[in-house]
Formats: sequence, structure tokens, C-alpha cells
Amino acid sequence: MKRFWLSVVLIFALATICLAAVASVEAPEKCKNCGMDRTQFAHSRMIVTYADGSTSGICSINCAVVDMMKANKGKEVKSFQVGDYDSKKLIDARTATWVVGGRKSGVMTAVPKWAFADKHRAEKFIEANGGELAKFEEMLKASEKEQEEFKVNLENL
Repeated sequence: MKRFWLSVVLIFALATICLAAVASVEAPEKCKNCGMDRTQFAHSRMIVTYADGSTSGICSINCAVVDMMKANKGKEVKSFQVGDYDSKKLIDARTATWVVGGRKSGVMTAVPKWAFADKHRAEKFIEANGGELAKFEEMLKASEKEQEEFKVNLENL
């Protein structure tokens, strides 16, 4: 009986540590553009750092594009960081392996876009969920196109 309770306590302690590790992300808590919880969407969140030192914390690559097209139009981008789909840790978006499309719903987009630190993990994701490998520049262009189409659709309402 003593072993049972010791096991329960250890499992609870490990679960608490694991939850604490992903309990929150860097500021801001909410996406600057849409207000979504960036901790809940840690696997797609981004930090865009501009050459003037300012930063934008957003929930997805689509909100990053909105931020660059509106609030920070014309500013030079110094770096893009994105949440790794698996670990939720920030990685360099430009060197990440990206997956576009597939059956898993995306964040703030009709066409899902996911970043992976490891190409092998991205390929495993594609096996399970569909989609195809892509480069960061392709993801930016696809997001820009999506925003332009959305804008045109709003104007036609």
C-alpha cells in the first residue's frame, strides 16, 4: 500500500512539472492582432523582431503577416521565431522545416502551416496528417496571399 501511494505522489509530481513547463509562454499572453491565447497556441506562436528593436508576439504566421502588413508596415524584420509544433519551444522560423496543408486545422488560417525543428518529425506529421514540406518564404507568401484574398472577400460583402 505504501508503494501505491508513493507511486501516486510521484506521478502527480511529474505531471505538475510537465504542466508547469508548458503553462505559459513569453509575453505577451494574447496575440497582438486577434487576441488568441498564445500559451494555448504555443505550437504555432511567433515572435517577430524588427530592426528597430521592437517585437510583436502573435499566435500564428498569418497574424505575423497581418502585423507586418498593417501595424509595422515598411519596417525591416530582424528575425522570426516560431513555436516548434512538437516541443512548443521557439525556433528560427527561417530554418525550420514547414508543413503546409493536411487534415489538421490550422491557426487563424484556412490552409494549415506548421513549423518543426526536425525534418524527420515533419515527415512523420505528414504521414499521419497529410500536407507537404515547404520553406519559410513559401509560408510567408501563402499567408500574404490568404490575407489579400480575405481583404477582397470583405470588400465584396
